[in-house]
Amino acid sequence: MLGPVILAASRSDRMRRLISAAPVTKQVVDRFIPGETVDDIVPIIEERTARGLELTMDVVGEDITTPDEARAARDAYLALVGRLAELGLGERVEMSVKLSMFGQALEGGHELALANVRPVVEAAAAIGTTVTLDAEDHTTLDSMFAIHEELRKDFPQTGCVIQAYLFRTEADARRLAASGSRVRVVKGAYKEPAEVAYQQKHEIDKAYVRVLRTLMEGEGYPMIGSHDPRLISIAQELARRAGRKLDEYEFQMLYGIRGDEHLRLAAEGHRMRVYTAYGTDWYGYFMRRLAEKPANLRFFLRSMVSTG
Repeated sequence: MLGPVILAASRSDRMRRLISAAPVTKQVVDRFIPGETVDDIVPIIEERTARGLELTMDVVGEDITTPDEARAARDAYLALVGRLAELGLGERVEMSVKLSMFGQALEGGHELALANVRPVVEAAAAIGTTVTLDAEDHTTLDSMFAIHEELRKDFPQTGCVIQAYLFRTEADARRLAASGSRVRVVKGAYKEPAEVAYQQKHEIDKAYVRVLRTLMEGEGYPMIGSHDPRLISIAQELARRAGRKLDEYEFQMLYGIRGDEHLRLAAEGHRMRVYTAYGTDWYGYFMRRLAEKPANLRFFLRSMVSTG
């Protein structure tokens, strides 16, 4: 399987230098990451929302090594909130954050990440939107869920992400569904050992459906993070069986993947949110997109060959 190999490469400084230096890389990266600054992505936000889509914005960058870098990440999100306020699009655009960007892996990281993310959540609430805490590797999840629970005391709309391939996720889904949380369910995009995660696609797919059924039957707001046509159809059927209206759940897909499907679902009346990343530290995000789906890797390799 190529996925684990690519994920290992995402942590390699040598591979980072090699891929970053390839002439073709930028044009392929632009497929998934349409800009480096807030100014770059404003036209994307305006164009997508004008077409009936919603967005969740991710400022890419995970290799935080100092508290100053963590505070800079906080400030980048606060700048995004300010621009959304100017555009009057707070209700159409939320934010996704990785707590590693806010200092979670540093000394005293749990408290540091909470202190840095809280102002972003507060600012988001002030303009009518919210923040979703992205899931990272399994060693970070207890801290993420504790921060999520703490933030929900004052900002109950704060969301979180669960990953179907982890054995623990079904229990997490039951707890979150009972508490009425906003929850995005994804398959998972980190290299995890067999002791904690399913390794085979069919096992992951079955776990995804079990988790999604729990969320649909619960008290929260499910967010279906998938491009898989079969899982999208199953999600629609589970929502129907649970008696959910179209505004009581949503689909989420990545910018640059299945754009026609984004528009099709929105045209059918579904809430369709496009996960849109921007920033200069794109490498880790880009490599996970390649690992998630063989078609993404083939696209990248074909581009390298055709321009080489």
